[in-house]
Amino acid sequence: MHGVHLTADLSGCRDPANLLRDGAALAALCEQSARDAGLRVVARQFHAFAPDGDGGHTGVLLLAESHLAVHTWPELRAVTLDVFVCNRASDNTAKAQALLDALVARFEAARVARQRLQRALVP
Repeated sequence: MHGVHLTADLSGCRDPANLLRDGAALAALCEQSARDAGLRVVARQFHAFAPDGDGGHTGVLLLAESHLAVHTWPELRAVTLDVFVCNRASDNTAKAQALLDALVARFEAARVARQRLQRALVP
């Protein structure tokens, strides 16, 4: 198994589309962004921490290539993003980067800390 694991920690989010609190809009954005990047969504699960719409959300897309995880904290104006793709049959690195970049842009964060980890199992 070879792959790339990308993360982004966003703070000071302007969040013009109210994605920090709107779980349905967040889920739709994640799915569309994954598809636009050329990744295949096979399942999704999103959870609202306050059903009245005042809390954050945790969401996961199961991708044929691996996963996307997103966590929002509206009270902190913060988001964490986690994209992992396997590169066994083909190199999906550019697709993972496109997905992460698309999501980061939508929150209009004042600060973004990105990390990149190459992953591999050695036989």
